[in-house]
Order: sequence, then structure tokens, then C-alpha cells
Amino acid sequence: MSPLPALQNHQALCDEIHQAVLDENRFLRQHQRVPDGALLERKRALLEKLDSSLDALRSLPAASARDPETRAQLEQTRGRILQILQLDKENEQLLLRCSLGDTRAPATGPAPALSMLQKIYARCE
Repeated sequence: MSPLPALQNHQALCDEIHQAVLDENRFLRQHQRVPDGALLERKRALLEKLDSSLDALRSLPAASARDPETRAQLEQTRGRILQILQLDKENEQLLLRCSLGDTRAPATGPAPALSMLQKIYARCE
């Protein structure tokens, strides 16, 4: 396979992965629980596709990246991968919050201010 079609196939897969990560993010924000099995199975299938896509990219000669059109495709793919990584990190944080649930005490915002006011009034008495 020549470099450009391989990169275009990889870009299409990255777009599909991005959509899956966006769907997971949306689910986590709306339902605030761990996603169901269908979403996890979708991610597993995409992971298998990613492995085969990366194998195809590894088989390409490194010199093919010098072509301007190939470079543009590479930059576009890198940008999409960065978006995926950023969203995935956010999803991990959301999953952590979901798994912790209500086990930790809610943070109270006005308590430090209330404590400060109590100290001020104590000085005035």
C-alpha cells in the first residue's frame, strides 16, 4: 500500500476513534456512571483496527514522509490523535469520579469564609 492511502485509512480510523471517545465523554457527563458493555465492545473493536492500521503504517518506508501531501496528512492525523488523547484523559477523570461516587465528602465552598467571619467577630467582642 502506498503512503497516502495508508495514511488516509488511518485518518479515517482516527476520526472513528475520536467519535467513540466523544460518545463516551457524552455518556459519562450525562449519566455519571460507567458505560455499558456495548460502548466498551466498540472500543475493543476499534483497538483491533488500530493495531492493524499501525502495522500497515510501520511497513511504509520512512522516506515517504517527505512528500508535501503526505506531510499534510500526517499533521492532520497528529492533530486528531492529540484531540483523542485529551478527551481520553478527561474521560479517565470522569470515570474516576464515577467510581468514587459519593464516598468522599462534598467540598464546601463557604466554610473557609464562614470561619474567617467568625474570627473577625470574635476579635470585635
